[in-house]
Amino acid sequence: MASLEGRVAIVTGAGRGLGAAIAKELGAGGAKVVVNYSRSKEPAEAVAKEIESSGGEAVAVQGDVSNPEEAKRLVEQAVEKYGQLDILVNNAGITIDKTMKKLTTDEWDKVVTVDLNSCYYVFKPAMEHLMETQGRVVNISSFVGQAGNFGQANYAAAKAGLIGFTKTAAKEMARSGVTVNAVCPGFIETDMFADVPQKVVDEKIVPMIPLGRIGQPEDVAKAVKYLCVDGDYITGQTLNVNGGVYI
Repeated sequence: MASLEGRVAIVTGAGRGLGAAIAKELGAGGAKVVVNYSRSKEPAEAVAKEIESSGGEAVAVQGDVSNPEEAKRLVEQAVEKYGQLDILVNNAGITIDKTMKKLTTDEWDKVVTVDLNSCYYVFKPAMEHLMETQGRVVNISSFVGQAGNFGQANYAAAKAGLIGFTKTAAKEMARSGVTVNAVCPGFIETDMFADVPQKVVDEKIVPMIPLGRIGQPEDVAKAVKYLCVDGDYITGQTLNVNGGVYI
């Protein structure tokens, strides 16, 4: 897959943050992008319009990918709209940060369902279409899934699970020419990160990062595009985009 021209991509959770940046990056490269959202209708439609205003093709499609039926419908709508599927980026995710002493079972289940189960729910119906096009799958994990993090047991477990899923899916899909990789961002300047007090960012987080700055969504989006365009011989790997915070 030397070019994104004519390729069709689904990006889950693409209404804002990392997903929006990834959708725009793929769209700018020539892909037709299905901008998935659960509740962020207006932001998702704005992302699609921005891609189209730059000369690309995109459509915003609602679907709660933590629901297997809605995830299946998302894939069906994408293929019905564009006739094929070449790229799947599993980006949907949430956080509910609490120490395990305070974390409830419902809060554990909700994060694991959205951040991990949704990946399988979308991947399963997408498999046959990706096999037809020798497609690319990129799962957005996190350095927290590699290193762990205080107060994020549910998130860390889900993101670690994504890495294990990626390795297994890569082995199973290789015979069909489909590559499956994970990208593990570090601290990235998104809505999810915006709630962190600036003093904590300046005094505790930035000093942890060897490159000395918080990452931008575009840093992650470029890594995803690289795997989709030039990653023909890369599969089952985790690409760390974290400024060196976890080495």
